[in-house]
Amino acid sequence: MPKVTVVQVVYNNRRFIEPVFSAIFNQTYKDFNVVAVISGNEDKGKELLIEKFPQVEIIDPGYNIGFAAGHNLVFTKYQSEFFQLVNPDLIMEPDYIEQMLKAFADPKVGAATGKLYQWDTTRGILVPHKNSPCVLDTTGVVISKSGRARDRGQHEVDKGQYDNQILVDAVSGAGCMYRRAALEKIKIALISTTPSRQGGTPLLSQEGNTASPAIQRSSPPGTGVPSVAGGGGRKFEYFDEDFHSYWEDVDLSWRMSNAGWKNVFVPAAIGYHGRGAGSSEKGYADVIGFIRHHKNLPARVRKLNYQNHIFMYLKNSPYFYPQFFAREFFMLCYIIFFEITTLSILPQMFKLFPRMWNKRKEIQKLVSSRNFSL
Repeated sequence: MPKVTVVQVVYNNRRFIEPVFSAIFNQTYKDFNVVAVISGNEDKGKELLIEKFPQVEIIDPGYNIGFAAGHNLVFTKYQSEFFQLVNPDLIMEPDYIEQMLKAFADPKVGAATGKLYQWDTTRGILVPHKNSPCVLDTTGVVISKSGRARDRGQHEVDKGQYDNQILVDAVSGAGCMYRRAALEKIKIALISTTPSRQGGTPLLSQEGNTASPAIQRSSPPGTGVPSVAGGGGRKFEYFDEDFHSYWEDVDLSWRMSNAGWKNVFVPAAIGYHGRGAGSSEKGYADVIGFIRHHKNLPARVRKLNYQNHIFMYLKNSPYFYPQFFAREFFMLCYIIFFEITTLSILPQMFKLFPRMWNKRKEIQKLVSSRNFSL
């Protein structure tokens, strides 16, 4: 088994496949395998992937499985020591994986993220030139007592202000690496055996009978690709599958911190990320810009953002700080006046609340025990 499994959940990202996967296979570190989970294939990206990169292993559930459940399938099936996540629009520098692995020399490091720059995917597949100003996308995630989580340095021009390797509250799922041992320590039981749906998309139940994904070794069509049943019998989750997408990466990092693992920022690992949904450039300081940014987000993204940031805090925060309730009050007022359709997520949130509270109980056991045994 390779030391590193590189994993990507592909969702109609055909235009990024060649540059992104070329960067993966151009890595200086070579002891890895690559797995792609097909979550959406309306643009025939899967066929292009098979044609151009036949060494990639493909998991195709046949429906939009989502970021969380898609990665959980890979974490369950592959026994590599490390997992390198690569967003569909992330281009890594050739030594990215090599630099990331150095951080794990500390056995208490459970997750790491590199220095990711922004790049405008609407203007072509072009990585910014190293000699031109680079605008930061993330150098790790900072979480406040109010529950607000933001990518450190996002929208700032990189002037070396984040060039020290430090601990961070959380890592972005765009280009992070996880240690398998840490994932196994912080996984929690799938609470319900009833299949859950997010945004009309079925997720795997405890028995795994919602879908039966097949793992395929990529090969040209019509060659009799072998496949095996996948996803059945899982009783644990790593990423929270009730989140489907958005905030599941911060939730997992917070769980790692609660269990005594470290989240690390590695400035020497450089990547370029065409983020689909980030923060407004000036945040709350520019109310008009904040409103404009949110209105440009798809309605489904706004709903999942609202639901999942509350559930993330509910599950992981050791205390319910007054700052959280104050922020949520103003956020609710904003939604009522400017994004009333977002509140259509509330019935689903009420249904999920008991399950989230049970997950909190499981996570608090990690906090109380902190039994860091390797």
